[in-house]
Amino acid sequence: MSVNNSILGTESVFVNTILPHKNKWAWDLFVKGQANNWVPSEVSMGKDIEQWRSRDVLSNDEKLLLKRCLGFFAGSESLVANNLLLSIFKAVNDAECRQYILRQAYEEALHNQTIVYICDSLDLDVNEVYRAYQTIPAIRAKDDFLMSITKEEKSSKADILRDIITYYIICEGLFFYSGFAMLLSFGRQNKLPGVSEQIQYTLRDESLHIEFGTNLIHTIIKQEGDVWSDSFKQQTVEQIRTATDLEVDYTRDVLPRGVLGLNADLFVGYMQYIANRRLASLGFPTIFSNPINPFPWLTETIDLAKQKNFFETRVTQYSVGTFIDDLE
Repeated sequence: MSVNNSILGTESVFVNTILPHKNKWAWDLFVKGQANNWVPSEVSMGKDIEQWRSRDVLSNDEKLLLKRCLGFFAGSESLVANNLLLSIFKAVNDAECRQYILRQAYEEALHNQTIVYICDSLDLDVNEVYRAYQTIPAIRAKDDFLMSITKEEKSSKADILRDIITYYIICEGLFFYSGFAMLLSFGRQNKLPGVSEQIQYTLRDESLHIEFGTNLIHTIIKQEGDVWSDSFKQQTVEQIRTATDLEVDYTRDVLPRGVLGLNADLFVGYMQYIANRRLASLGFPTIFSNPINPFPWLTETIDLAKQKNFFETRVTQYSVGTFIDDLE
């Protein structure tokens, strides 16, 4: 680590020294993440396959919703993983943070495996799913928004902080959340239980990613106060506003008609509600007036105490405070 113990540094190759702890919050999140160990292929997809092949269970709009959600996640999860190791890992010169980032990189690989496993199980047209970035304008707009920041040369600590905010707060903390609500709605209707279970585990991973990213951002701001200028803060708020609009456009594309008790209008309030929470987590005032969370059932859906252990088929207790706090 750099001699001044700054969490950002110019050297990317060094001997990691975890003890004594310097940023124990990062180590604690690494340990917490281990409580959510899972493997997509251990989730049974038998019922999902039966329902997908049936002409009576899933409507064409419901099938479209699944494929569009997978199409966005297929591209965005890879962008997160690439940026994590090619940009953030190099810039963050703290052993405990790097330990968590390595854990997160493994989880991103699992999330990519989830998409492959669902596609293989349901015999989906992989070109339709994996070419969504090229063929669906609303998905392309979100991915282009992310890549426009990723491609920028990271010549300063402000550039690095912008990159971290973009991926932890906007991509994982905002762009992913409409898809989570949509896909978990299948399970709520007793449809696609294997898909729903995998998304539950993915969402628990993501909730810790957001907590890590938020703590990392605050640590950088504390150590590198000059980067947190008025212009930087204004740009951050405007990026979150823009991202919220892009996400609303995406939900209108994915939900051209109401399905599963969902419609696009519900997601206007939901995405504004999530955006306000992300802004508050960074110390900003909220920018959307009185948005309502229309999906309070998400906290019950994600209750890990009801989840089975994949290998022993028994109830396993986990702590889900972080996730529940994020949705209530």
